[in-house]
Amino acid sequence: MKLLPRSLFGRNALLIVLLIVLGQIGSALLLRQMVLQPRLEQLADSVARNVDAIRAGLLALPPAQRAEFLARFNQRAQPEPGGARHRSPLLTPLERAFVQAVSERTARLGLQAAWRRDEDGRLALRLPLDGTAHWLVLPGAPPEREFTGAWLAVSITSALLAVLGALWFQRRLNRPLARVVDAAQTLARGAPPPRLPEDGPLEVATVSRSFNQMVDSLQHNERERTLMLAGISHDLRTPLTKLRLAVEILQRRDEAELMAGMARSIEQMDAIVGQFLDFARGETDEAGVPLHLDVLADEVLASYADHGQPVPHERTGRTPLPAVRLRPQAMRRALGNLLENAWRHGAPPVRLRSGASRGGVWIEVLDHGPGIPPDQVELLKQPFRQAGSARSGGGAGLGLAIVDRIARQHGGQLVLAPAEGGGLRARVDLPA
Repeated sequence: MKLLPRSLFGRNALLIVLLIVLGQIGSALLLRQMVLQPRLEQLADSVARNVDAIRAGLLALPPAQRAEFLARFNQRAQPEPGGARHRSPLLTPLERAFVQAVSERTARLGLQAAWRRDEDGRLALRLPLDGTAHWLVLPGAPPEREFTGAWLAVSITSALLAVLGALWFQRRLNRPLARVVDAAQTLARGAPPPRLPEDGPLEVATVSRSFNQMVDSLQHNERERTLMLAGISHDLRTPLTKLRLAVEILQRRDEAELMAGMARSIEQMDAIVGQFLDFARGETDEAGVPLHLDVLADEVLASYADHGQPVPHERTGRTPLPAVRLRPQAMRRALGNLLENAWRHGAPPVRLRSGASRGGVWIEVLDHGPGIPPDQVELLKQPFRQAGSARSGGGAGLGLAIVDRIARQHGGQLVLAPAEGGGLRARVDLPA
């Protein structure tokens, strides 16, 4: 099974070629069994009867006239001028079958046949008469080969034409399937795929139409979900603003601890609303431009340093990193979410590292917190999922989901793994 092609096109092409080859072999066997073998039997019967008649005629002649009679007979059996050619002394399979068939028939007539090939390639049969061996040239000998060059040429040409036609048809059938695969991969990356043409055979058109309907349904659900999240977030911003104003008014009183707790709660709620908006907004409308990932990271780190959260940037390999096509705002949001996740759920020191790999570039954020269990790595990439108490700290559970979606939209991936010395290493790999 390992020798079979993995693609549907390769397997179907191999099956078509094998069927055509088997068909050609079957046709050749059928031709041999239904045409060549009966003709060989008929020819052997005719030659055996002629040999018996010639032997009877020779026995009726005086011994002195027998040699002259055979010489004239053999002369008439010579091939036409230019038709004779040198043949191998070894018998071909067809000649061997002919000789065996004639020998069996002459044996039933009381004649033990002996054969030779003359210099001009003709087969001769020995006729022993009265102690003298006479050689009779057979004019009706079979051709040298069962299948002539013309037959082989026609068979090979027809097989090639059938294979080319089958491969062309299979390629036409495989092209719509390849379009479906490309569109499905685009949809898996979170980007809207182009509409598939709904033409071609009925089955292929049905698959394309069903895929287009599925994409339309997903986009409709996505628009409704975005509208719902945006509406909820918008409705929450109004009471949050009122609460923040009330806290500002109440700061003149002596409830400093209560005011600080209320302010923290408001900030936390505002951060949750911001995550809802980021998740609902999506990044598919932003165009990608060539950017250096480490330069973009320095801009994000500069804004954190201004708010009293300095993060060192460690570069590996060459500096700067090669430019890759990025959506700037989306990538800033992804880096910000990774840093927020490290500050909120991990423990300092928080570090950021970047570098280049053979297939592209990468950037990662490391913290020294409790980390996450290995069985929850993929779970945390899903929306509204949070780890247990080991990394508690509030939030809506959308930060890593947003980073994972942005990474996949760029053709990369988000990798969550334990950091050296403890903590979490959140790495984004991006292709060149």
